[in-house]
Amino acid sequence: MQHRIVFFFFLFINFGCSQIPSKPMAEVTAEELSKVVLLDVRTPEEFSEGHIPNALNINWFDEDFLDQADKALPKDQTIYLYCRSGRRSGLAAEKLIALGYTILDLEGGYQAYQKTEHYLKKIESKGNN
Repeated sequence: MQHRIVFFFFLFINFGCSQIPSKPMAEVTAEELSKVVLLDVRTPEEFSEGHIPNALNINWFDEDFLDQADKALPKDQTIYLYCRSGRRSGLAAEKLIALGYTILDLEGGYQAYQKTEHYLKKIESKGNN
């Protein structure tokens, strides 16, 4: 009997929790990032310190985050979502999916982006100017 309870518990954990589609930041190309709707859910201060080009910034901590997102984001395109490291974007993804958006959470967030080849090339080219 105990084995059955444990089995159903793990079954619930694996299939009962929502799975947010995600992709490691290291697997996303610069070209891909330039062609998608990109949402940065960090604070405006974090955003001003650096962000992925063409990203829209809507602060996850704003009380009207969902209203802002609903006004600014298209529902007919996949929204690529990121924050600093992944926690806020995961929370935002759950809420946006519930509103009918198609989301791809970029794993590792901006910290992971700063380690990508295309980011490092961009920094290097700025240093050579």
